[in-house]
Amino acid sequence: MRHTPHPARTPHLLRALLLALVLLAAAACGKPGSPPVKGPQPEDLPVYRVATGFQLPGSPTWERARKRGHLVVGAKEDQPYMGEKDPARGTYSGFDIEIAKMISASLGFDPKTIEFKTISSANRETALQNGQIDYYVGTYTINDNRKKQVGFAGPYFMAGQSLLVRKDEKAIKGPDDLAGKRVCSAAGSTPYQRLQKEHPEAVLVAYDTYSVCVDNLLTYQVDAVSTDDSILLGYAAKVPDELKVVGEPFSREPYGIGVPRSDTALRLAIDDALAEHEKNGDWKKAYEATLGLSGKPAPTPPPIDRYPAS
Repeated sequence: MRHTPHPARTPHLLRALLLALVLLAAAACGKPGSPPVKGPQPEDLPVYRVATGFQLPGSPTWERARKRGHLVVGAKEDQPYMGEKDPARGTYSGFDIEIAKMISASLGFDPKTIEFKTISSANRETALQNGQIDYYVGTYTINDNRKKQVGFAGPYFMAGQSLLVRKDEKAIKGPDDLAGKRVCSAAGSTPYQRLQKEHPEAVLVAYDTYSVCVDNLLTYQVDAVSTDDSILLGYAAKVPDELKVVGEPFSREPYGIGVPRSDTALRLAIDDALAEHEKNGDWKKAYEATLGLSGKPAPTPPPIDRYPAS
C-alpha cells in the first residue's frame, strides 16, 4: 500500500528535508569564509585577559607547556555549540572551547595559542596519562571510577539527560510523555540504557551517532532525541526555529576538566580559574554566545568541588 504524507505535515516535511540537506552540505564542505548557520559570533564572545607573571610551582604539566610555549587541550569536534570543528578552517568553537580558552588565559597562556586535539571519549584517560594533552574539556562527566585514573577540576556545568523535539511538538513535555513515542538515542549509550530501564513504554530507536537521530527527528521519522541536554541544546541552537529542548533533565552529569591525576597543583589552579570567570561574568557570556542560542537561559554554575589529593 502506498503511503501518502499527512496533508498538514507535508509543508513541514519539505522544509525539514531542505533544512537537513543544507546543514549536511555546510558540515561536509563549508567553503572558506562561510560562517556556521547561526553559529557563535566572535563579537559576542568574551575576551579573556591573559594573566601576566603567572607561575605554578609543583605542576609538571604546566612546566612542560611553558617550555613548549602553548597548551595542548583535548576536545570534541562533533558536538554543535559545545565542541565543534570547522572542517574548512580547522578551528574549534563552542561552550567547552570557551571554557578551555578562559582557563588558558588564567594560566598565563594566550588562548589564541592553544593547540586543540580531537580526542574521543574512549581515549580521554589514556591521552591524559600519556601526556598527549595538558587538560581535556569535552562533556566529560565526573565520577568516582574516572577519578581513579585522572583528576577533575570543576564541575563547570551540570548537564542531565533530556529530550529534543520539533518546535511544533505539543504532546511531549518530559519523559513521562513518551508512551508509544519513537525516541532516538545512540546505540549502547548510557542515555539509551536509562530509557530502556526507566521508560520501557517508549519505542526506542538506536543509531551510531546523535546527528543521525537529529536528521530523523527533522524528517518526522522519530518523535524525540535523548541524550545530555548540553548536546541537545547545541542542536537546538543550530536550528532554533525547528527544534527545542523540553522538560527538566532527568539525570545529573557534572562536567569537569580532566587533568593528569597526580597534578594536584594544576587541578586546583583550574578550579581557581573557573571561579574567577564565573564571578566576572565570562562564564555566562560564553554560554549566551554558544548554548544560549538555543533559547534556554544560562543556568547557575554548579559548586566547584575542590577535593583533596589522594
